[in-house]
Amino acid sequence: MKPGSYVEVKIKNGDVLKGIIMQAKDSKILSLKLDSGYNVSLDKKNILYVRELKQKIENKFSQQEEVKFNKNLKTIIILHTGGTVASRVSYKTGAVSPSFSPNEIINLFPELKDIANIRSRLIGNMFSEDMRFIHYNLIAKEIEKELKSGVDGIIITHGTDTLAFTSAALSFALENLNKPVILVGAQRSSDRPSTDAAMNLICAAQFITRTNFNEVAICIHEKSKDEFCNILPACKTRKFHSSRRDAFKAVNSSLIAKVNKEGKLEFLQEYHKKEHKEKLKLKLFNEKLKIGLLKAHPNLLKEEIRMFSKFNGLIIEGVGLGHLAINKIDNHTKENELIYKELKKLSKKIPVIMSTQCIFGRVNMNVYDTGRRLQEIGILGNYSDMLPETTFIKLAWLLSNYKRNQIKDLISQDFRGEISKRITYEEEFI
Repeated sequence: MKPGSYVEVKIKNGDVLKGIIMQAKDSKILSLKLDSGYNVSLDKKNILYVRELKQKIENKFSQQEEVKFNKNLKTIIILHTGGTVASRVSYKTGAVSPSFSPNEIINLFPELKDIANIRSRLIGNMFSEDMRFIHYNLIAKEIEKELKSGVDGIIITHGTDTLAFTSAALSFALENLNKPVILVGAQRSSDRPSTDAAMNLICAAQFITRTNFNEVAICIHEKSKDEFCNILPACKTRKFHSSRRDAFKAVNSSLIAKVNKEGKLEFLQEYHKKEHKEKLKLKLFNEKLKIGLLKAHPNLLKEEIRMFSKFNGLIIEGVGLGHLAINKIDNHTKENELIYKELKKLSKKIPVIMSTQCIFGRVNMNVYDTGRRLQEIGILGNYSDMLPETTFIKLAWLLSNYKRNQIKDLISQDFRGEISKRITYEEEFI
């Protein structure tokens, strides 16, 4: 039977499976996409029979509904960079393929046509872990182009793994932003019954059309259930789980709002639209910068510090309040003294910024002698509550747009809500 056939398969252990035959590289293997959305590979020697059934699913994409402009609705452009949000099942192969045209998007998510006029196009198609500084610049330029065309809001589809890095990067790069830019990801692909792609995209559209929000934010599932999506701050959000649909949480901050597919909206923090007297300005990234990220750990070696000597900047994920192994306390800790000397040399050459491995709370290098010694040799970042990821992006952006001697003062300045003046009890722990 050919790929695309819907079949019933009985295997020797007595199990009966139903699914679509997919192409398999090995002729000895039968690959099925099960009704559950999962794929399974079966050794043909263990199969008792394969019986073709009536095709269960018809390809609804063969006849696509034409998208008509509704003058009473706002216009949203969806810019695709990759990820699982805009994808559908190919019933010929059982594999997932991307869909980017407005017609395809409306057929995937028909609710959108009643929320806004949808435009949609591809600007990149990649795994989010492959992103580099140049991609932040490319996305920012495409956003600028669309805002000049007069759209009311922009949705960026993006892989979830580095979505928080990109949201921070766009937040810094888009100065005087006057329209909403919402990043949307999905943890479960659209070929699975538990997909979160549709709800995340629809909720993002609802939020754009029902508010005067004009910043960068993230829209993702609030819980595992399909109840609400959270609108999360661009520079204060982290991915906490590798596969759960509610993987993203705000850190040292509350979420901005929550919204459901029907448009029910609740702001969780007081929001006032930011009025910008000047026009949108792109402050992009120097694509050649080398920014390091070092995690403090037991048995640290001086060579780990030295390896960043030819970099432009370094972020340290310190332990606790922002500490690193620099104290020689006995004959077994001589290496720590050498680490201190390497750090001292390095901080004279490049900005070295301290963050904390702790998810919540802030750096305070005034409490213990270790922190005070680190400050004495020029380690920056005291009192910061920025995530290491945000600190990484911010330092790259500062070095791209300001002079080296300005970094000391600017790293602790709040540009886009990345630094909290005060953290409430509810915000400082999950």
